[in-house]
Amino acid sequence: MLSTGSFAVHIADLDLDLDPLDPGSVVEGSPQTWNRVVWESEDGRIIRGVWQISPGVVVDTEAHEMFVVIAGRATIAIDGGNTFDVGPGDMGVLEEGARSTWTVHETLRKAYQILLPAS
Repeated sequence: MLSTGSFAVHIADLDLDLDPLDPGSVVEGSPQTWNRVVWESEDGRIIRGVWQISPGVVVDTEAHEMFVVIAGRATIAIDGGNTFDVGPGDMGVLEEGARSTWTVHETLRKAYQILLPAS
């Protein structure tokens, strides 16, 4: 489902596609991720979607992202920066290039918007 124009989706019930993690990013457990892009700008720089991850610990290099947690809980530790807990109703902002460790306590689902750098 990639939409254009004005629309609404029910985030909790949206079907997501399995989006396998790079095995090198898994620190602990056997987490899996799912994703669904619901809108993308014509130039590909703005991506909006829904993402889900099951419990475990993973490392990532972040994009410039704003997200809102719909379900689940996680602790996000930014290398050299803040550590924060997120759960339903929390909004987070991730800085482009930040190295993070996600400890997912309960399967987490979030709506997100990513802004990619200009080419």
